[in-house]
Amino acid sequence: MTAKIAYDDVEIGTELPAQTFPVTRATLVRYAGASGDFNPIHWNEKFAKEVGLPDVIAHGMFTMAEAIRVVTDWTGDPGAVVEYGVRFTKPVVVPNDDKGAQIEVSGKVAAKLDDNTVRVDLTATSGGQKVLGMSRAVVRLA
Repeated sequence: MTAKIAYDDVEIGTELPAQTFPVTRATLVRYAGASGDFNPIHWNEKFAKEVGLPDVIAHGMFTMAEAIRVVTDWTGDPGAVVEYGVRFTKPVVVPNDDKGAQIEVSGKVAAKLDDNTVRVDLTATSGGQKVLGMSRAVVRLA
């Protein structure tokens, strides 16, 4: 695959289409099975509260993966992501109800780099709180 976005068509400040990702307890159970991370803070409300959390929380790597989807959907090529890093700032709290939580992600081209690459800065929030800090991806464009 090749990125569908051309480097010459992108400017600093170009905004990527924002997306909202739903997260339910069922989502967390499926992710735990796929990742092998069965830490009870991600599925056991009683345990999560006993260790000082407000409720069950989403896996950090799950949150990170959902956020980068804004970039991969924009480029049309997951392989276009050259680098990606975040800092986990707040947990995504997932209540045991029919709604769960939502992760809202937006992105903006922050820099044009060498070799047809750009740096995209992402903002990820849940429940009105920023859940990822320093969320940045370097992406190779067409």
